[in-house]
Amino acid sequence: MAARQRGPRPDDDAAVFVISVAAELAGMHAQTLRQYDRLGLVTPSRTRGGGRRYSPRDVELLREVQRLSQEEGISLAGIARILELENSVDALRSRVSELTREVERLRAGASGTPGSRVFSVGPGGEILASRLGERPRRRSGTPGSASQALVLWRR
Repeated sequence: MAARQRGPRPDDDAAVFVISVAAELAGMHAQTLRQYDRLGLVTPSRTRGGGRRYSPRDVELLREVQRLSQEEGISLAGIARILELENSVDALRSRVSELTREVERLRAGASGTPGSRVFSVGPGGEILASRLGERPRRRSGTPGSASQALVLWRR
């Protein structure tokens, strides 16, 4: 028989657990959570009064810190470095995705959508319009018409 959902599931980042509940869920002592917070390994949200509130994501991170420490024998300083590097990798992946979307958007714009033209100045000072990534057409008889130069300007 399938289990019934009791209301909406909390967001993985929603700070909902007090320290005692988070410690129980992670299988640790509350003092260990305080130490991890002091060391910056797992930093929970804070209430106005300063109480710690842990999210489901924080609890998973606590379990991972414990696994690395106990099963892999990694020091807390080593774990801090691992977490820092993982955060850097996540940020870089996000940036790559963002840049990939931007390249796709620019490529779509180069295919003829409005706003896809670029302007340049010809050798004689005239303004030349062309599409993104396309060389201006050569005009016969104009000085410098043999040039194959393409200059792209970005804000």
